[in-house]
Amino acid sequence: MILGKIGLVMCTKSVYTFCHSAYYPDMESTSTSTIAQSLTRAIVEHRLLPGTKLAEQKLADHFGVSRTLVRQALFQLSQNHLVTLEPARGAFVSTPSVTEARQVFAVRKMLEAQMTRSFVETVTPKQIKVLREHVRQEAAAVHRADVTERTELLGDFHVRMAELMGNDVLAQLLGDLISRCALITLMYQSASAAAHSHEEHEEIVQALARKDAEGAVQLMIAHLEHVEQGLQFEREIPSNDLSMALSSITL
Repeated sequence: MILGKIGLVMCTKSVYTFCHSAYYPDMESTSTSTIAQSLTRAIVEHRLLPGTKLAEQKLADHFGVSRTLVRQALFQLSQNHLVTLEPARGAFVSTPSVTEARQVFAVRKMLEAQMTRSFVETVTPKQIKVLREHVRQEAAAVHRADVTERTELLGDFHVRMAELMGNDVLAQLLGDLISRCALITLMYQSASAAAHSHEEHEEIVQALARKDAEGAVQLMIAHLEHVEQGLQFEREIPSNDLSMALSSITL
């Protein structure tokens, strides 16, 4: 997710898992990265909502660390556009604008269309099996109405394709974009969109299995367009209290 200074370990939990930073001693880096990972997960899973003020002292007390470590973690998240740092006001969970939402989806369509085309050329039966299992897990999460698991799996489907291609840079770029999309969908997405996304993932995997390059590319573009079209930009933005949100966040 965060490029350069932090980086990501791209695995099944790819949208959430941070590498150790080379800019801090080992113990301090571990604490900073762990705090950043916990907050990232809370934001992406919609437990910390856009606009929530992230008070350093409250976070330090909750995690049992110094404000310095919290400040470093918040700075890391600001580099990934998940947190906005405002002079004299502090840190807030970012509130993406409509313009930013449009731009993020425009970049994703360009990036993922080419990714899909390239993947068709090299995809193996074993990789198709991995994607089918991922889609099966999506279906189960959608059926259970498990918002946390569903959000994670729907985003990770796209990163998983890049991982299977063996392209770590692409996986990192997608991880960054998808983490930003999590905020956008939280703010603007309609309730029925998740089930549609899962169904479209199934169709994409079927096209990949047939090695239908044009079909898979068109399905991917259409999928991202459908997600974007399902955004309700007039929707009122929810809010929540940091103390209440922290009750569900652990290191």
